[in-house]
Amino acid sequence: MSSDSLGFHHRYLPGTDPGAPTLLLLHGTGGNEDDLLPLAEALLPGAARLSPRGQVLENGAPRFFRRLAEGVFDLDDLRARTHELADFVEAAGKTYRLDGPPIAVGFSNGANIVAATLLLRQGTLRGALLLRPMVPLIPDQLPSLDGVPVAILAGRADPIVSPEQSGSLAELLKRAGAEVEFEWIAGGHGLTREDLEVGRRWLGRIAG
Repeated sequence: MSSDSLGFHHRYLPGTDPGAPTLLLLHGTGGNEDDLLPLAEALLPGAARLSPRGQVLENGAPRFFRRLAEGVFDLDDLRARTHELADFVEAAGKTYRLDGPPIAVGFSNGANIVAATLLLRQGTLRGALLLRPMVPLIPDQLPSLDGVPVAILAGRADPIVSPEQSGSLAELLKRAGAEVEFEWIAGGHGLTREDLEVGRRWLGRIAG
């Protein structure tokens, strides 16, 4: 199902496994609402999938929030877009009658807005699989993320996200109380077979 409703152009695919949580999919720069659908089906077969398209265009490439330069974010826009996304998730939960908050799967720019959602809109997400994220912002006050499972998959040879950024995000989320698992992937910024294997194991543990 494709729709322009609820504030975002998005796809919603009902699940075939009634016991599986919904996966919220957030693409990287230049992606769209179709990009992560196959990955999500491989990560957690039978799960419902909710996949919005970023509403910010950078030279024609969809993103979820503005940046001023590589790795330099427009923090005011990031905060506003994060709340827009959280409002969309809550509205989608009612419209599609989802069974509780979703688990987010975000890649690159999508992973960064997922991290921002965890930090700014407590309760929107049940958990998060963050693929190649960096610290999006540091909130004035950390939320209480006690018991929220988060996996961070960082590329050892990533030319965009430094090891310090990946580690700093893990520590920030841990300080907020999240149950963070950090994995190094033998690759760069792009996704690999190892991402699928590690992500599938992690989701299998927390989605039961």
